[in-house]
Amino acid sequence: QVQLAESGGGLVQAGGSLRLSCAASGISRSINVMGWYRQAPGKQRELVADITRIGARNYADSVKGRFTISRDSAKNTVYLQMNSLKPEDTAVYYCRIVHGLDVYWGQGTQVTVSS
Repeated sequence: QVQLAESGGGLVQAGGSLRLSCAASGISRSINVMGWYRQAPGKQRELVADITRIGARNYADSVKGRFTISRDSAKNTVYLQMNSLKPEDTAVYYCRIVHGLDVYWGQGTQVTVSS
């Protein structure tokens, strides 16, 4: 059974940094795409960033230059380094992986940025 374990959320002041981690277990083959989405109250879930098996990265315009996504394929883990955080980054952040034809989501981790 595939499970995603997220960590690293919390409360930070504007301008601060956080690093999110998501480790996938129960997977025997390489993961195609690993990424992060977020959902703020009253808003739709949106892509933050994702990274393919060969390292191609995709970022939302709102986080370009501030967030960096990376992965350790040997550990089936994806990271999101978030710098220069803004109050509008406040949301629940979800890890998402694409493995073959299947998509899996983490349970979410809260990120709150105070002004």
